[in-house]
Amino acid sequence: MEAAIPLGLALPRSSTAICSFSVLLKSSPKPSLGCFGRVPGKPALFPPRAVSEDRADATPQWQLDFLGAGAGSPDPPEEEEEGEELLPAEATDWCVRARRSALRSIEARGLAPSLQRMVSTPKKKKKKTAKKKDLKKAAAELKRRKKQLDAALEDEDGDEGEDEDDDVVDDLRDMDDLELRVAQFADGMFDEKRQRNREAFVQTLSRFSAAPSNRSKEVSLNRSIVQAQTADEVLGLAAEVIADVAKGLSPSPLTPLNIATALHRIAKNMEAVSMMQTHRLAFARQRDMSMLVGLAMVAVPECSPQGVSNIAWALSKIGGDLLYLSEMGRIADVAITKVQEFNAQNVANIAGAFASMRQSAPGLFSALAQRAAQILQTFKEQELAQFLWGCASLNKCPHPLLDALDAAFQNDARFQCHVSDVTSSMHQEMDHPLNFSRDQTGNIAWSYAVIGQMDRPFFLHIWRTLSQFEEQRVSDQYREDMMFASQVYLANQSLKLEYPNLGLCLRSDLEEKITRAGKSKRFNQKTTSSFQKEVGRLLYSTGHEWVREYAIDGYTVDAVLVDEKLAFEIDGPTHFSRNLGTPLGHTAFKRRYIAALGWKLVSLSLQEWDELQGEFEQLEYLRRILDIEAE
Repeated sequence: MEAAIPLGLALPRSSTAICSFSVLLKSSPKPSLGCFGRVPGKPALFPPRAVSEDRADATPQWQLDFLGAGAGSPDPPEEEEEGEELLPAEATDWCVRARRSALRSIEARGLAPSLQRMVSTPKKKKKKTAKKKDLKKAAAELKRRKKQLDAALEDEDGDEGEDEDDDVVDDLRDMDDLELRVAQFADGMFDEKRQRNREAFVQTLSRFSAAPSNRSKEVSLNRSIVQAQTADEVLGLAAEVIADVAKGLSPSPLTPLNIATALHRIAKNMEAVSMMQTHRLAFARQRDMSMLVGLAMVAVPECSPQGVSNIAWALSKIGGDLLYLSEMGRIADVAITKVQEFNAQNVANIAGAFASMRQSAPGLFSALAQRAAQILQTFKEQELAQFLWGCASLNKCPHPLLDALDAAFQNDARFQCHVSDVTSSMHQEMDHPLNFSRDQTGNIAWSYAVIGQMDRPFFLHIWRTLSQFEEQRVSDQYREDMMFASQVYLANQSLKLEYPNLGLCLRSDLEEKITRAGKSKRFNQKTTSSFQKEVGRLLYSTGHEWVREYAIDGYTVDAVLVDEKLAFEIDGPTHFSRNLGTPLGHTAFKRRYIAALGWKLVSLSLQEWDELQGEFEQLEYLRRILDIEAE
């Protein structure tokens, strides 16, 4: 017999120690046991398969889960190679035996139900998936509607269809493939639910104007809105009332007057803190703000003329020229019906709002010009300058107002204009009510130059007053001075070029001062868009030597061929109205002015460029509009 190793002898920390220890285990005279306690080489009392089946039938499933996979149906031991014996740890599932012992202890204490709840996994609810039949049905419906749309489009080339057919075509155009598929799921249940939600939403909105009024609540809410110091505070007040009305509050204190007041105060508070445009756009995209604007669109027909004006002005300050396209279209439709009730302030504010948002509305501006001519005697200096600027910005000439101004200037001493000194803090009583400031005079001069009406008597008198600015300091350090100098410079150049017979050019010293300030680049940093860079790169592929950013008498042209006097302008979205795509006033004036200098001007818009596919087609289009051949 081998000598035993003393207990106090430390084993070396190496792989050899493990091997020697395993040898000792193998040399033990105690026989190893199998899975069911039998000695290898002797027959078992019961067949393994029969035992496992009986245990599986008698043992609940949750106990089998607790004991482990090997407890219910232990695998029979594999055939061992000759000369090798199983280790006790390998031959016996000690983990299962420990769990079985723990299970007996838990059952003895009466905690089996608690263990069952812990071990049993909750049944997962099967997700309802679309059946293949529904998908095939949706695909067939989609194919049918596409064929119907193609047939309707072919009919449009011939005779005009009925109104119902036009409605079907419009509906099909608006629906995409996803909407058609969703509409077919569960026999159209989702589509019906969406329609019901939309109807409920519209009905909720209608409560704000249809319910009877509560004067005390309306006045209290209006006072709270006016006293709010921030845009968020105003929106919070409106959102709270909207939520209460949606829950059943009636009558609603959020009347058309309070809705218009809330939007106006939100915009005014934004202006007070000079909020950045990105923050205004983020504010406008909030859910409560969208709800408030939606209520305003519902209530705008019931608003007073001042309310319509306030809503238009507020949307222009909140969304700028990036949001509220359809909303401004609705305001234009409502404003036309109320134009005879507008005062001078309403006319000026609505014109300024549409101009700042690049929203063209020819019908509205024609009606506003008529109304302005009727109430000309009530206009203040700022209102008159703002309305003329708005018309010129959208390239709309207000002929009725210009005629009324000429007649009033000749017959009414009230329109003997004088220029006020905005830098003086002393307010003097003037014999003549109209006392234009320097910036207002610059706006009026630029407006007359853009619309091409510089031979009007009223403009002639306005222009002569500019000589009073000789002693006023015009610096290139202030944006206001730069804007005034730029406007007067363009008007003076237009007088020399388009109206030389009038002899109204500025004096040489004043012209030099205006020109020097107007040509400063401090506030005239030009930015080149990716659209301009892409077109400019292809211009060189035409085989001609183009000069980029060429200065022509105060204007900078994108590219020119100097010898041929060919000017090429790359006009982005800011050169056109956002709804109709017509050139704005400053773009039309620049084209007219450069053409008057003897240049051939060719313009390319972003919309035209996007319709071209591939560089080859783009290059051919450039050669065609420029009327040049490759060299």
